[in-house]
Amino acid sequence: MITSKTISNGILRALATILIIGIVLYFLYSIQTVIVYLCISLLLCLLANPMILFFKQKLKFGNSMAAATTIILFVLLLVGFIFLFVPLIISQANNLSLLDTNQLQSQFMETEQSIEAYFNIQHVDLNKVLKDSKITSMLDFTYFTGFLNSIINFMADMGMGLVSVFFITFFFIKDQDNFKTTVREILPDSNEDKIINSVIKINHFLTRYFIGLLLQLTVVFILYLIVLVIFGNKNAFVIAFLCAILNIIPYLGPIIGTILAALLTMISLIGQDFRSEILPTTIYVVIGFLVVQAIDNNISQPIISSKSVNSHPLEIFLIILISGITFGIVGMIIAVPLFTMVKVILKEFFPDNKIISVLTQRI
Repeated sequence: MITSKTISNGILRALATILIIGIVLYFLYSIQTVIVYLCISLLLCLLANPMILFFKQKLKFGNSMAAATTIILFVLLLVGFIFLFVPLIISQANNLSLLDTNQLQSQFMETEQSIEAYFNIQHVDLNKVLKDSKITSMLDFTYFTGFLNSIINFMADMGMGLVSVFFITFFFIKDQDNFKTTVREILPDSNEDKIINSVIKINHFLTRYFIGLLLQLTVVFILYLIVLVIFGNKNAFVIAFLCAILNIIPYLGPIIGTILAALLTMISLIGQDFRSEILPTTIYVVIGFLVVQAIDNNISQPIISSKSVNSHPLEIFLIILISGITFGIVGMIIAVPLFTMVKVILKEFFPDNKIISVLTQRI
């Protein structure tokens, strides 16, 4: 029989549960920075696994030496990345801050007239449109230098974060065997083998995926670089690197990279004849990038998406599409690794389910 005391006790337990959940969520929110550091460190450990195995098996390094060498390589890679892009950003920001808006308007009008002459377009008085809209009076290129300063300050604030991530990563790499032993002791005996097998398989598949992804980006970078060098782009290395990095974003990244390459190519050719130099060179670069993307889409991506994680290409496409619609660009980037993790866990814990058995038959 339900009494008022039973009801009150139930309400109190429910309120206590809600309160505890709220406290836990608030605590997690308060330490979200630390959680981010841990996640980044775990990802770096995953990426570092092939290097660590090489150091231990081929070079006979101990745990500490292998961990220290790996961290040094990560730091050198980060420093190289900074030295590659910061001078370029600073020089472009300085150029924009010193740019004369009247000169910009004049160059814009010349470009507009060249486009009209080349494509035989009916004349549109853009000069009058600009004056009526007062766009040039609103342009303030000193904003770019302020924006650059804010980026520099942000990078300085991130210094402590980088030190923390590398510190955590060092001990994750160095003591990963001890961590595995500790986790094994904590896990419940009934599901211990399933959890450990899931972690081993996930680590295996994601390691293969990230190695394949790095290989794909390297191939795309080399092909982009060849295209840009052939057509005499002055910043071929940097542009090819940026566009290759954008390929991390499935399907959408190559499109953004092609547009970026076209714009930067046109900017690098400012001052030359539009009809005979700027437009043809830009078209050739775009065609070259489209050829590279055709090679990547038909050779590199199927190998990585299908072979490395043992999933059908259509399956991968649908997962990326759904993740992109639901979570945007971030969802597209993490779709394949996350989907692989879910498949491994489902197969390990529910191997007799018919639907799961069909979906995970390649794993």
